[in-house]
Amino acid sequence: MKLWQKATGSKKEVEQFTIGRDPEFDSVLAPFDVLGSMAHAKMLAKIGLLTFEENDILQKGLKEIYFEIEQGKFSIDLGVEDVHSQVEFLLTERYGEVGKKLHSGRSRNDQVLVDLKLYYRAAIREIVEETQELFDMLISLSEKHKKDLMPGYTHTQLAMPSSFGLWFGSFAEGLTEDLGLLKAAFDLSNKNPLGSAAGYGSSFPLDRTLTTELLGFADLHHNVINAQNSRGKTERTLAFAMAGLASTLNRLATDVCLFMNQHFAFITFPDDLTTGSSIMPHKKNPDVFELIRSKTNQIQSIPNTVSHILTNMSTGYHRDLQLLKEEIFPGIEKLKTCLCMSTFMLKSIRVRENILEDPFYKHLFSVEVVNELVLKGVPFRDAYKKVGIEIEANNFAPDQNKLRHTHEGSIGNLCLEEIKLKMDSAIKNFDFDLMDQRIQSLLK
Repeated sequence: MKLWQKATGSKKEVEQFTIGRDPEFDSVLAPFDVLGSMAHAKMLAKIGLLTFEENDILQKGLKEIYFEIEQGKFSIDLGVEDVHSQVEFLLTERYGEVGKKLHSGRSRNDQVLVDLKLYYRAAIREIVEETQELFDMLISLSEKHKKDLMPGYTHTQLAMPSSFGLWFGSFAEGLTEDLGLLKAAFDLSNKNPLGSAAGYGSSFPLDRTLTTELLGFADLHHNVINAQNSRGKTERTLAFAMAGLASTLNRLATDVCLFMNQHFAFITFPDDLTTGSSIMPHKKNPDVFELIRSKTNQIQSIPNTVSHILTNMSTGYHRDLQLLKEEIFPGIEKLKTCLCMSTFMLKSIRVRENILEDPFYKHLFSVEVVNELVLKGVPFRDAYKKVGIEIEANNFAPDQNKLRHTHEGSIGNLCLEEIKLKMDSAIKNFDFDLMDQRIQSLLK
């Protein structure tokens, strides 16, 4: 039974098809639906659509439901269409007619929109926290292994000397840049759509600024049509931000799988972090990183799917938008897991030392020798030709322990303090404190 149902209901086939996976995702949105309702009820009392006594009753009932959700005691009953309906049914069942007044001045459209934005804000915070943990691990490893040299590659061919410090640090700085994309998604999620109703506002004198403040939003979508049109735009921006982080993790996972290969043997992990073979006793497979590689590829496909869902969509709400949850919600959980597992695995990484002392890698030092000749006054083109001839004649014998890389961001100057400042700055851009303060105030 739907709260808004008239005398004639939908055919069960239509109802099953249109509801889809919403009950599954509505359980995720439940605590945020309650928070939005608490702010809405306070606003209704301020403008006179609820008495202060009625608001007190609703606040008490909504807090009860919120803490039941937190304790895992909440579920959407069979036959109840969505989380909004379940909350309203519980309030009406427990506290009578006042529960039926809660929906005044809003539509399910702006109700689900505020739920989604509150959920995305919270999810982005968790992603940021997991990203910071991985960043800290990468910085620690970069410092620890700054003197451990390794080959650098271009076109997957041996190129120039690198170091594990440089390699780990590259991913650390990459994460700081990825958070820039995530901040754009956070800014869209941190705007209040409540009061836009079905997308065209309300004849009630709603105080949208009040609900913005109560829920700790940084701003509101002032234009009510734009508020509704932000559904889809928010998800698309979040999808691209998630794909950015996934791309960084994907490159890390791919490198790890390659460097664990016995032909490289640059890194290893303890046996209990790898998997074996059913017939080959010697195998130590990088299954965790293979799955991270695959899952991050799945995440990188989300922007494309989201963009296709939104293609040719006119102004206003469309049921197509429901399908965005099927992409974004699992994607968020997948990304958090990949971040967490990357940190977990890297805690136990073992780096091979003295790799570049092997004569096999002598050609990596060709540029070093060219540059050394240039510093002695030989024109670059002549120095390049001379070293090339030595290599072709197999007479090239460089000093494989001699490196002079001192500029910013090179092997000898990793700029880890500067990269840490970038992360600190990126984290400060997210105003999570305001969110916390306002939500805690609602729940007091």
